[in-house]
Amino acid sequence: MKLTTKGRFAVTAMLDIALHQDSDPVSLSAVSERQSISLFYLEQLFGKLRRHGLVESIRGSTGGYVLARLAQQISIADIIYAVDEALDATYCGGKQNCEKGTNGLGGQCMTHELWETLNHKMIDYLASISLANLVEKEHMRRRQNEKNSALPCTLIRNKSVPSVSSTIALSNSLKSI
Repeated sequence: MKLTTKGRFAVTAMLDIALHQDSDPVSLSAVSERQSISLFYLEQLFGKLRRHGLVESIRGSTGGYVLARLAQQISIADIIYAVDEALDATYCGGKQNCEKGTNGLGGQCMTHELWETLNHKMIDYLASISLANLVEKEHMRRRQNEKNSALPCTLIRNKSVPSVSSTIALSNSLKSI
């Protein structure tokens, strides 16, 4: 089971839109530049996101995308499903034919219920997180980074790096050779 770049990029791009849409639509080229995601790929993803009612496109020279709903109303599961990302830990893709019998007909493998339960827990977890939750976490992360950068810098001498005085002494001793 693996979340592909399609799902990761969709969530990242939606978070970028939520963070930057203050009063104007956000262009996909700006998202592409900030997040290092191909513009062509974003266009494909945003077509799906728009069809699922998660974003609206605004035409014109200052056009771009805005969230179609409040960030609190968009779950991460909504985004993942909108871009056709499969979240399935079962071997059979939920078809219950993961065990190949001698008669050629498949049935459930011994661990099917385990993986199916994991699927439900993953989906429930992603459905419980809204885009607004991620926006708040990103704001907190940025505030923490600002706090950390405002702290005075203390230089800790690395003992493996020679001091200026030992470098000068070495230089002087080499001159006498």
